[in-house]
Amino acid sequence: MRLKDKVILVTGSSSGIGEGIARRCATEGASVMVHGRTEGESRPVAESICHEGAEASPAFGDVSDPAVPARLVEETVECYGRIDALVNCAGISTRATLETVTPEIFDHLMAVNTRAPMLAIQAALPHFKAQGKGSVLNIGSVCATRGPAHLVPYSMTKAALANLTVTLSGAFAKDGLRINQLNVGWTLTENEYQLGLQDGLGEGWPERMGSEAPFGRMMMPNDIADAAVYLLSDAATMLSGSVILFTPGPW
Repeated sequence: MRLKDKVILVTGSSSGIGEGIARRCATEGASVMVHGRTEGESRPVAESICHEGAEASPAFGDVSDPAVPARLVEETVECYGRIDALVNCAGISTRATLETVTPEIFDHLMAVNTRAPMLAIQAALPHFKAQGKGSVLNIGSVCATRGPAHLVPYSMTKAALANLTVTLSGAFAKDGLRINQLNVGWTLTENEYQLGLQDGLGEGWPERMGSEAPFGRMMMPNDIADAAVYLLSDAATMLSGSVILFTPGPW
């Protein structure tokens, strides 16, 4: 078990990529704090993980509230006595072009996708310093460098997150903090399926899109979870400040 005895908070882990990461971390021996916006979202996932013989607890709150990220960290420490790693996966991908974006859309995207990870790291930092080590994994997007026209503000938030990753990796390396980011490509989740329908792709669109992908299918949350476990494990002790493009290739 690559994460045995580690305590990991995974924001946005009641569904999608975050849930995949939380479940994989738990099977690798970690105690996982499962986070969703409401208790009704996070508790079923945590209970399911426990039912499978692993360790998990629920936490909830809207990370656009600036008080919530720090509270999630403190609840993790209160529950398990420590925090060894933080995965910032909570995010939104509100559609907006340069012509349609409003200050409210931009501010909400920035609050969830960039400010919340920063505040969560800020809250976890004293614990990492006291332990002499810690690991952060930010879940970004290929849109950080190649965003489409209908995701202008979203792409900006992910570019800012990448800058945060690189900047903090240098600032706190002496404290034992490792921080990396996965800029993931198009990944099939339930939320992404619904967004595809809203974008007019039609029922069953993943099968059509997947057949055009380099390896014949779309990426799935478990694909991201495999990489996350490595980056959070002691096997990646000398890896920090990396913004890794995680995609099956040009598509």
